Amino acid sequence: MRTLFLSVTAGLASLTAATTLWADTSWPAPIQALVDQGLEVHARFEAPGGLDGFAASHRGREMAVYLTPDGEHAVVGTLIDAQGNDLSAAPLDEHVGSVQEAQVWQALEQSHWIRDGDPDAERILYTFTDPNCPYCARFHEQSRPWVEAGRVQLRHVMVGILRQDSPAKAAALLGADDPVAALQRHQDSEDGIEASAQPREIEEQVRANNQRFEGLGLMATPTTYFRRDDGRLEQVQGAPDEARLIEMMGSPRP
Repeated sequence: MRTLFLSVTAGLASLTAATTLWADTSWPAPIQALVDQGLEVHARFEAPGGLDGFAASHRGREMAVYLTPDGEHAVVGTLIDAQGNDLSAAPLDEHVGSVQEAQVWQALEQSHWIRDGDPDAERILYTFTDPNCPYCARFHEQSRPWVEAGRVQLRHVMVGILRQDSPAKAAALLGADDPVAALQRHQDSEDGIEASAQPREIEEQVRANNQRFEGLGLMATPTTYFRRDDGRLEQVQGAPDEARLIEMMGSPRP
């Protein structure tokens, strides 16, 4: 089972519940007992051996539940066949993992970010950036060849978490007349942008980004999300090594 979204907190889990819960609320008694304890059921699927399978999650963690043929008992866990194959992974990936990935990407799209690169670039990466983060500056420098070649667009989700003046600096960047140019000057300068008061709307944008950062269970900046060539979502924390950087950017160094 992949671990990308095991740290997603109740905030994202609530979003999942609101949009993807299986519509049938006439639960068999054992399933209802689990729902009462906080389990979220996303889909029902056919399982071998006369079992009914339920793709579920609890606080963002994927889990499979199997209802026995008599409808009186439920088992939480991984179903294995005689050859040792995991029969739970595929339905969980289809009904929970891929859905959560789509919701995370949508949440990133709706965050408050600064575009860095060609608006028509084929590859888009979202990266949580604190103005006081040296590793964010390093990642910004690492990405230059792909960004300047028009291959990649970085979307900097500005957060303020590292220092006392980080929120005000993030707001100053979001509220600049030209946020793209302001971010570039900030990354190129030793001193960077100065913290300054911004309209309440801009300060609220930073707070919303901070809440999204925490809601995703993130701990460090930069944390970057990108889609692999197969469409699946990947998360990278910190400034990547060269091999990981090429994977993120989707092509060899220009």
